[in-house]
Amino acid sequence: MGFNCGIVGLPNVGKSTLFNALTATAQAESANYPFCTIEPNAGRVAVPDERLGVLASLAKSAEIIPTYLEFVDIAGLVRGASKGEGLGNKFLSHIREVDAVCHVLRCFDDSGITHVEGGVDPVRDAEIVETELLIADLEAMERRVETTEKKAKGGDKDARTQLQLLEPVLAALQEGRPARTARIPEDLHSEFQQLQLLTAKPVLYVCNVDEDSAVDGNAHTKAVADMAAANGAGIVIVSAEIESEVAQLDDPAERAEFLEGLGLSDTGLSRVIRAGYELLHLVTFFTVGPKETRAWTVAGAATAYDAAGRIHTDFQKGFIRAETIGFADYVEHGGEQGAREAGRMRQEGRDYKVQDGDVMLFRFNV
Repeated sequence: MGFNCGIVGLPNVGKSTLFNALTATAQAESANYPFCTIEPNAGRVAVPDERLGVLASLAKSAEIIPTYLEFVDIAGLVRGASKGEGLGNKFLSHIREVDAVCHVLRCFDDSGITHVEGGVDPVRDAEIVETELLIADLEAMERRVETTEKKAKGGDKDARTQLQLLEPVLAALQEGRPARTARIPEDLHSEFQQLQLLTAKPVLYVCNVDEDSAVDGNAHTKAVADMAAANGAGIVIVSAEIESEVAQLDDPAERAEFLEGLGLSDTGLSRVIRAGYELLHLVTFFTVGPKETRAWTVAGAATAYDAAGRIHTDFQKGFIRAETIGFADYVEHGGEQGAREAGRMRQEGRDYKVQDGDVMLFRFNV
């Protein structure tokens, strides 16, 4: 799995339309890859990566297996969700389960589509959602800090250590800032992730625009870009209307011609995936052979040992080394044998930091 992305937003911003368009686009783009709707509101799509075809051709692989992205269309939020209004509790619980929040914002004017807040203002919409998440986190952290302080006063050393994490997070929330902006001691980052706070999730703002604004955006997307820059979020401009049309085209050449006619070089799905990978600091490595060429996704700080475990626990338990070739070297020298003969295959140990595009062969002994 590449990563799991929850699509959120207010009602009538184009959230479900975008979800349907993106998953349909993936199905159209990747006819040879498996696609499944896990639930009515979840779709698993292949991550497009041109490198897979290049590697498979050189290795004469019988099968290509991409890495995947899961989109989850989370129920529309309304004011008061943190208090259980609407589908508030279900909404919040679903967000806790995803790696990143893909926040769809309406950035188009259309008098025929009513906006729940009475008018189009994507920055206001973003703040409504962020406020509901922040309130839920604040209430949870206040309870947790109160309990931990009592334990610390009773002499519990673990509780005192935990307060070093909880107190800066609570302070950020009390100041109206999301948990992800809190200054956390470096040795407590893992514990911070385990708190599963809603506002700790990375955020990607997806500006849903009309067809005319798909290339350069508009005044609404400019306001969102300024907001994203201020709070460290990602942003991508997508037209759900265009994505719906792209999904109807089965021929890759027709899709490319259609997009080119609109001044676009790729689909919204590709842009969302790239932005999401950048936001989550993900990298892709490959395993290549006559049976299959396969893409795997790991965090940017992953080691060869971590990558081995991504494939199979036995690879990790019995790890000896990772025979590694950079993608460019693999292509330049015509595959594994050529790269090996040219001295471009490296013997990497368990602490090697995986680089995007690495072709890896794990040696292990169980």
